[in-house]
Amino acid sequence: MKLKENWSRTDRYRPYKEWSEEHLHSLEKKINSSHWRLGYHIQPVTGLLNDPNGFSYFDGKWQLFYQAYPMGSVHGLKSWYHLSSVNLIDWKNDGLKLIPDNSFDSHGVYSGSALPIDNQLFLAYTGNVRDSNWGRHSFQLGAWMDKNGNITKIPTPLISSPPPGYTQEIRDPQLIAYDDGYLLIVGAQTEQKQGRILTYYSKDLQNWQFLGTLGFTEEEMGFMIECPNLLFVNGKALLVFCPQGLSHEIHSYSNIYPNTYVIGQTFDFEKNELSDLTHIKNIDEGFDIYATHCFSDENGRTLAISWIGLPEISYPTDEEGWAHCLSIVKELTIEKEQLYQRPVKETAQLRKGKSYHFSGLETTIDAEINQYELQLEFDYSQKGTILLFADEQQKHGLTLSFDTIHGKMSMDRSHAGKSFAENFGTVREFSIEKKPLKLQIFVDRSVVEVFVNDGQQTATARVFPTDDQTGLYIKSDREFKGKLWHLRNMNK
Repeated sequence: MKLKENWSRTDRYRPYKEWSEEHLHSLEKKINSSHWRLGYHIQPVTGLLNDPNGFSYFDGKWQLFYQAYPMGSVHGLKSWYHLSSVNLIDWKNDGLKLIPDNSFDSHGVYSGSALPIDNQLFLAYTGNVRDSNWGRHSFQLGAWMDKNGNITKIPTPLISSPPPGYTQEIRDPQLIAYDDGYLLIVGAQTEQKQGRILTYYSKDLQNWQFLGTLGFTEEEMGFMIECPNLLFVNGKALLVFCPQGLSHEIHSYSNIYPNTYVIGQTFDFEKNELSDLTHIKNIDEGFDIYATHCFSDENGRTLAISWIGLPEISYPTDEEGWAHCLSIVKELTIEKEQLYQRPVKETAQLRKGKSYHFSGLETTIDAEINQYELQLEFDYSQKGTILLFADEQQKHGLTLSFDTIHGKMSMDRSHAGKSFAENFGTVREFSIEKKPLKLQIFVDRSVVEVFVNDGQQTATARVFPTDDQTGLYIKSDREFKGKLWHLRNMNK
């Protein structure tokens, strides 16, 4: 059976039960033959994966959902797909959980969050409904999940309509326990097409008071804000969000839409605002991070996971019936007004055997399989290049260039493999501190995550190499040190 190529609106919003088993079987067969499938990153079994949702700790396990369309690598009728883990590394596929099946979410279960309350997990999400003229209607909805994974949807919306002056582009509720009640943080758009973040408060999860627009900037944040996360980290207020249509004069970015953050000294509930804010910054310096989703776990760690994919961009795996993945889990801290993102300590459980140590001015390694962790140390006043996914002639691969003298680094995927998204550039350049450079790099078949200087910055990219691109080449003008571990597959 040939995979579907032309998707009409009717196809995309056809109820799941109307799709044949033959369609899904053919999709799985095609996907399983892909040499770009990942070893230890979360990826869809079939179809499309996008925003991570409902990241939480409940019933002795980490719970995670992602927005999914299982029937193809296109944006269609969305559900929440459920995963669970005891170690943040090995994720068990628990299947589709929140499915569009009522009058408030008939055209898609959109993004949201989760919060353990008593002996259940409360899910807050956006329901998408289209009228006969295909006009959008958005509802902020709730559901309960018990310890057996059973879902009970709350029959009426938490918030049934946007406040006056706002369009139906309102979504992605984040639920926060705050004092003796709950805050709901929601992305929104004004009738003047300006992006905003709205806040609501409730003491009982049923009656919600609109507090207004969250104060964090006097500058316009584009035409829409998606995926807002308000967190309290190391005594500071951290706001992570995705502004769409943000002016490049306000903030420099190269992706179609940026994933950004600001840090405030405090959150004033009475004024509904953050105080003494840092400048807006990119949460990742690479090509493909969006919709970062965060929460604080039972030990007080702030954990984050991101969608490695971007809206409105086609990727090479689309032709194989699957699209996108999630990042490894990162722990967030704030140190001297700087956000640090580090792989959670559990990530070391992926390592297979002992590390391979090397040093010198130049090193060539045949990794055989692009599935490894690489740690590198360079002195101050050093320049060099790292070629990942290198072919034998070292003419193709993902190039990382660094210059600690001038404090510069770049990621170049112009010769990394199958090209895509070239309209948004093939190089990302960013500043780094003028000091000795430490890099921790995770390579997994068709994705790279780079952690710079102990997580002070990150740079992430999807890369689609040919079968012979399994080499690693490092060259510097002064001696460097390195370690490499091969990494195992995730246990599902």
